[in-house]
Amino acid sequence: MEGILELLNSSTGARMIQGVAQETGQSEDKASEVLTMAMPLLLGAMKKNASSPQGAEGLINALSSRHTGSILDDMDGFFGGGVDASVKSEGEGILGHVLGQRQPAVESALSQRSGLDAGTIAQILKIGAPILLGFLGRQRAQANVSDASGLNSLLGSMLGGQPSQNQDLITSLIDTDGDGSVLDDISEMLLGNKGKKGGLGGMLGDLLG
Repeated sequence: MEGILELLNSSTGARMIQGVAQETGQSEDKASEVLTMAMPLLLGAMKKNASSPQGAEGLINALSSRHTGSILDDMDGFFGGGVDASVKSEGEGILGHVLGQRQPAVESALSQRSGLDAGTIAQILKIGAPILLGFLGRQRAQANVSDASGLNSLLGSMLGGQPSQNQDLITSLIDTDGDGSVLDDISEMLLGNKGKKGGLGGMLGDLLG
């Protein structure tokens, strides 16, 4: 099973990074840095949402209908002439569904870690979210996943098995301390605040836990 960071290291991922950089006026290195944090983070949030029967059913339905992976077939067309406003609107809807009220806190955390303003982070997430769902939809179809158990296994596989330098980033998204709150793990990864519950890390835990 192909992991999410393998997507970013592929030719499709390279085109995605290039397109995001052009769309946001950032360097490709900076776009890659943000996407390398954001894509596993969003996938981790999807995994948390899919832990409920309703969440899993909703995600499977979306992956079986609209987000089947066709978006990956023409990345030049996706980015050519600028990303269409309808795509960004769709991305905003995906983020709202996946992150809910946690979205501003996630954008703030990524902003602090990357040095980019939150508005730019928001744009990157809006562009990345539909691509991520397309990638997940293709993986779902290839693995013939049709139930909650299979979906959770798929999401776990896509988050795991990554190069050693990315292991801490990925494992921190899956509630490594077992307390039922993914965000204290995510805030630790993003802000380097291990063991701290105050400040922004504590706020993130309150919002996302």
